[in-house]
Amino acid sequence: MSLAIAHLGPSGTYSEQAASFYLNWLKSNHQIEATLSPYPTIAQSLQAVTTQQTQIAVVPVENSIEGSVSMTMDSLWQLDSLRIQLALILPINHALISCTNSLEKIETVYSHPQALAQCQGWLAKFLPNANLIPSSSTTEALEQLPQAPTTAAISSSRAAQLYNLPILASGINDYPENCTRFWVVTQGNQGQELFIPTHTSLALSVSANVPGALVKALEVFAHLGINLSRIESRPTKRSLGEYLFFLDVEAAVSSPLMASALAELHSSTEVLKIFGSYTVLTVGN
Repeated sequence: MSLAIAHLGPSGTYSEQAASFYLNWLKSNHQIEATLSPYPTIAQSLQAVTTQQTQIAVVPVENSIEGSVSMTMDSLWQLDSLRIQLALILPINHALISCTNSLEKIETVYSHPQALAQCQGWLAKFLPNANLIPSSSTTEALEQLPQAPTTAAISSSRAAQLYNLPILASGINDYPENCTRFWVVTQGNQGQELFIPTHTSLALSVSANVPGALVKALEVFAHLGINLSRIESRPTKRSLGEYLFFLDVEAAVSSPLMASALAELHSSTEVLKIFGSYTVLTVGN
């Protein structure tokens, strides 16, 4: 059986790079065949799994410089059947790709908003007058570059090779340790047996306008000695000032401590959703 893996397209995106790593891992370690399926948006990549167009989606969730990817977090909250099976850490190295031979000739730079933000210092220094245009992915504008000599795009060196385009500058991200965390997402618990989970991601909402409601929920983890590696709020989209809280926990959902924590959380939260337990792999390792 061949699996289909959804990811943000078109070809050459960092999402495709992470998905390719997972595809090769499946082939090498479990002799499982898979193919890649690009989608125009992160939300559509995840919806493809819920509608069974694909069995897997690989989506970005957090960048070390620019923080969380809100579309991924909001989609997981809304799509109840999805579960995280694995986290992938991908090093990010941006390049300026253009068919011109000089920075002075560049008038416009296209890329995904996160990539533009991750290179804002370099852009301010070397292209202070360029018009920065957000696009849906880091590769969306690459096919138009040969016909636009005053235009550039920020993408990966791998993408430049795929599209046979010249690199004008490499390593332009402001922080060299830039990396993005991706989640491998499936329907239900498919694929869970492939890994030994070490982390859990969940989200919760608490009763509005009740003093100490969030503190009460977080104290559950503190008194059980469970470390939280991330906590972040997102608006509920119901009313101004109402929030959901997303947590990454350094424990598997099946562990006795987490079982105790979840039992307590049910009594101190309005809604509690478990997105899955998973292990973490670094791409290239």
